[in-house]
Amino acid sequence: MEAPTPLLLLFLLITTTFFTTSVADDGTAMLALAKSFNPPPSDWSTTTSTDFCKWSGVRCTNAGRVNIISLADKSLSGFIAPEISTLSELKSVSIQRNKLSGKIPSFAKLSSLQEIYMDDNFFVGVETGAFAGLTSLQILSLSDNNNITAWSFPSELVDSISLTKIYLDNTNIVGVLPDIFDSFASLQDLRLSYNNITGALPPSLAKSSIQNLWINNQDLGMSGTIEVLSSMTSLSQAWLHKNQFFGPIPDLSKSENLFDLQLRDNQLTGIVPPTLLSLASLKNISLDNNKFQGPLPLFSSEVKVTIDHNDFCTTKAGQSCSPQVMTLLAVAGGLGYPSMLAESWQGDDACSGWAYVTCDSAGKNIVTLNLGKHGFAGFISPAIANLTSLKSIYLNDNNLTGVIPKELTFMTSLQLIDVSNNNLRGEIPKFPAAVKFNYKPGNSLLGTNAGDGSTPGTGGASGGSGGSSGGGGSKVGVIVGVIVAVLVFLAILGFVVYKFVMKRKYGRFNRTDPEKAGKILVSDAVSNGGSGGGGYANGHGANNFNALNSPSSGDNSDRFLLEGGSVTIPMEVLRQVTNNFSEDNILGRGGFGVVYAGELHDGTKTAVKRMECAAMGNKGMSEFQAEIAVLTKNAPDGKYSVETRLAGTFGYLAPEYAATGRVTTKVDVYAFGVVLMEILTGRKALDDTLPDERSHLVTWFRRILINKENIPKALDQTLEADEETMESIYRVAELAGHCTAREPQQRPDMGHAVNVLGPLVEKWKPSCQEEEESFGIDVNMSLPQALQRWQNEGTSSSTMFHGDFSYSQTQSSIPPKASGFPNTFDSADGR
Repeated sequence: MEAPTPLLLLFLLITTTFFTTSVADDGTAMLALAKSFNPPPSDWSTTTSTDFCKWSGVRCTNAGRVNIISLADKSLSGFIAPEISTLSELKSVSIQRNKLSGKIPSFAKLSSLQEIYMDDNFFVGVETGAFAGLTSLQILSLSDNNNITAWSFPSELVDSISLTKIYLDNTNIVGVLPDIFDSFASLQDLRLSYNNITGALPPSLAKSSIQNLWINNQDLGMSGTIEVLSSMTSLSQAWLHKNQFFGPIPDLSKSENLFDLQLRDNQLTGIVPPTLLSLASLKNISLDNNKFQGPLPLFSSEVKVTIDHNDFCTTKAGQSCSPQVMTLLAVAGGLGYPSMLAESWQGDDACSGWAYVTCDSAGKNIVTLNLGKHGFAGFISPAIANLTSLKSIYLNDNNLTGVIPKELTFMTSLQLIDVSNNNLRGEIPKFPAAVKFNYKPGNSLLGTNAGDGSTPGTGGASGGSGGSSGGGGSKVGVIVGVIVAVLVFLAILGFVVYKFVMKRKYGRFNRTDPEKAGKILVSDAVSNGGSGGGGYANGHGANNFNALNSPSSGDNSDRFLLEGGSVTIPMEVLRQVTNNFSEDNILGRGGFGVVYAGELHDGTKTAVKRMECAAMGNKGMSEFQAEIAVLTKNAPDGKYSVETRLAGTFGYLAPEYAATGRVTTKVDVYAFGVVLMEILTGRKALDDTLPDERSHLVTWFRRILINKENIPKALDQTLEADEETMESIYRVAELAGHCTAREPQQRPDMGHAVNVLGPLVEKWKPSCQEEEESFGIDVNMSLPQALQRWQNEGTSSSTMFHGDFSYSQTQSSIPPKASGFPNTFDSADGR
């Protein structure tokens, strides 16, 4: 046999040395851990670590590396040796319910560690930065270690983006919570009860998927409002009792799974919202010992309620308060239901000792409302106008914002209103001459003609002394009129030039709306068999176009120009850029036709979907029109679904779509998750060439996600993922799994997907370092920077008619930024 080469021997030596050193390091750490326990488990050795993989509670990999330590309920004393931090393959450590003391050691940078259970011990502290770099951590449970010296919530957990459970109740956490909870896309349980956390609930909770929030029984109590709960739509349990929260209960109607709400022993005020009473999922609620006002709420008999020690105006559930009381509570609602009003406005008779209220001699009708000089924030409620007997209103010297309601100008008994020293804005209402209206000093943004010499609203703007002011007003009017006339002239001139250019370039166009044009063209296409070359294409979003064959009599002078979309391109252009819809340009096939790749003359890449007339039967007609309605940003505004069934490609359709035919935002999220899986794996959404158990990408990939170790094996090999990028890939894979959850309510909103992917975008760089001259891309830019530059270029182009049409200096067929296209990384809902 041929002798091994020196290079091979060197390789074997290095490999063996590395393996032996790693195992030896684990042995050293395990020996130190055994010595730190007093006494150690009966079969652990404190003199040799030769067989540490056989010790009770220890599990090792095939390579002899420790990956599990499970020693719960072993009556262990002593401490945990800091050498545990060298067990680089450790995945789970469970040492709960023992008698260990000392400090909780650092686990920093143990990137494989997934679970830490150390509840119910006698630890006296936590090493600084103990949980930094734990990128795989899913569960952190340290509950009931109340001997720990005061420490802050471990903000280094921001690295642990896979966290699902955080149990830190009764661990002596003090101070304000860091605003990092939008980093935890999978966090379901957050338990922080029985600590000394202060301050407000972090706003980032609104962007989390937390289902169970336990933050009750803080020593001094958290403060601020609980408004953030209104955006925590995944909530099932919310325990906020025994704190110092104030303000009203927010609208929780979107939390459709909320069954347990504990708010007792706080400083909450206001009326119990009707939306809470109608929440079908609610089974248990406590509201005792607060400052709630208004009618005693009437909950369903299936709901267990405790509601004593509040300031309700009635004693019978469901009974309404008197009209004056309800009006004053609406006024207080505009101010955020201040505690001082809740404490003094009690009972059902506003003329019976209510502070800041004066009634007539008969003690029946309110004539003065004095809420001045209290520093109230909020706005002026138009409900004040319902107090028809009011003569004087004092709202001065507060921090009120918003406008002065016009309803106040119709109050027939009003004699004085003082809103000075606030931050109001908008028009100055015109009160009758008999009303003394004070709005200065302060309110610098109130009104547009406050400095022209007149005193709006006092009735003194006319007469001989107003001659000079009138002249000034006339000059302003003339100037404004001239400016308006010039702008109108320029707009008309621009429109004429635009029509002339378009007619010269494309022939005569008949203007119509998309829905009408779609019906006409579809009808003509079906009846004529789709022959000919005239037609239209309308781009939506970025560079995607739908093309429909339409009849032609050889005269191309009559064509439809769709207005309201982002781009209009003649059919002739689409034929050119797709090489006459060549088979070589086919990207894929959809429910109504084929998608072709194309490239415009300026280098812009396009995808063109050509609707085949053969697919357009009576059944297909409504589906095609529905698809056009969705694509043209024409679906009913503000709706969450389109009830008409659309055509779609199998493999991307959510399970509920097949049953209901309703296109909801959650159906879109499902399809987005499928696309993420395609990007990661390089596979098709549905591949009939594979065995049944692997042909459906979602079903197969969700099985892969059960074990994180399987993900690298399932990736598209062209990704060439290194250790750094694998962390991003794990996060994208996990998001894809959430997006494709079987139940729609378990899928996140697209805003959540943007929040998960946004931080990863910062690391994005083009894989090709060659200069893309046709697009002007700077390869040294991050994606957000490139996006911002693209947006700026789009908005810097000259525009006409309020953005309905953009004309770029580059003479591009497509505006750099389509009209109405959302700023993806800035929009409120993330879409």
